[in-house]
Amino acid sequence: MCGRYASSRSPEDIVEEFEVLDPRLERAIPPSWNVAPTDEVYAVMERQPRNEAGEREGDPVRQLRALRWGLVPSWAKDEKIGSRMINARVETVAEKPAFRRAFASRRCIVPADGYYEWFETEHKDAKGKPRKQPFFITPGDDSILAMAGLYEIWRDKSVPEDAEGAFRWTCTVLSTEATDALGRIHDRMPLLVDRASREQWLDPRHTIDDLSALLTPAQQAGLRAYPVSTAVGNVANNGPQLVEPLPLTGDTGDTGDTGEPDETDDGQGTLL
Repeated sequence: MCGRYASSRSPEDIVEEFEVLDPRLERAIPPSWNVAPTDEVYAVMERQPRNEAGEREGDPVRQLRALRWGLVPSWAKDEKIGSRMINARVETVAEKPAFRRAFASRRCIVPADGYYEWFETEHKDAKGKPRKQPFFITPGDDSILAMAGLYEIWRDKSVPEDAEGAFRWTCTVLSTEATDALGRIHDRMPLLVDRASREQWLDPRHTIDDLSALLTPAQQAGLRAYPVSTAVGNVANNGPQLVEPLPLTGDTGDTGDTGEPDETDDGQGTLL
């Protein structure tokens, strides 16, 4: 799963990298090296223009928007459900009621510097439980990671339609099986969209059948993983120091943290 990631690139960098034609940002999101569920995040998507009758027509236009991480289905009665919808498994995304409508036509890319996973070590903490060492997984060439996502628009019926915040834009990150070296850190990882597949993934006119070839175990070439401070386990901690490499030892540091994410996500590492 992906329960924490880093996103420090400027909107200008994202616009250039993903060839965005229509940025829809009221303001820039501050850089974060500890993005957590329910945080505001960037998402790249394509949406078709509407004609005078309100019908969608013409070629989709690529946009950059700010969404909240944690998808709230359009039918949900309470937006709090979003905190449990930060990931969608590729194996079941076309079937799950919470995700299948978004998967059919509301796909997006969630840009990131990299993401965190927790690895269970042989060492024990004071309570005799295995210590969990966070790793940061990022492109080796320092490019922007393109995580496959879905987005939804939820209507808050407790306020008038023209009220500020009446429509909430939210998203989720797709996860897939991790194998080889990354699988030894965690058995899941974000589904990555390579450059050649971006147009197909984002175009809302493509059907689920058109996308079947993209829902395969993520390509892992070009990614590097290294241990980082356990301070990332606390959402109150932020800054570029969280992604600085550490030597992999049995000591999880003296930050006072457990090495695991706090209550916003379980983030458990799995030793294969």
